[in-house]
Amino acid sequence: MAIDPLSATFSALADPTRRAILARLTAGEATVKELSAPFAMSGPAISKHLRVLERAGLITRGRDAQWRPCRLDATPLKEVSKWAEEYRRFWDESYERLDDYLKRLQDEESKP
Repeated sequence: MAIDPLSATFSALADPTRRAILARLTAGEATVKELSAPFAMSGPAISKHLRVLERAGLITRGRDAQWRPCRLDATPLKEVSKWAEEYRRFWDESYERLDDYLKRLQDEESKP
C-alpha cells in the first residue's frame, strides 16, 4: 500500500533517533558509522532508521569509492511546513479573537 509523502515524512520524524540523525546531518554529510556513534544500537538498527529516512526522501546516500556518505535532503520538510502553516494561522486568529474579547472585558470593567 502506497503512503503519501506527507505521512511518510511524519512517520520518519516520529522517532527521536531519526530526528537526531537528521540534526547531525544538518552539519554535513556523514557515514553510517559516524551517524551510529552516539547511539547504543547495532549497525543494522541504524541502517533500518536510515532506510526509513531515505524512503521518506529526507536523506540521500551516495557512493564515493569505499565511502558511502548520507546527506540531508530537507525538501520534504517544506511540505510539513506548509501543512503546519495552516494551523499556525488558525491559532493566530484564535489568539487575536481572544485578545479582542479580553480587551472588551477590560473596557467594560473600567467603565463607571
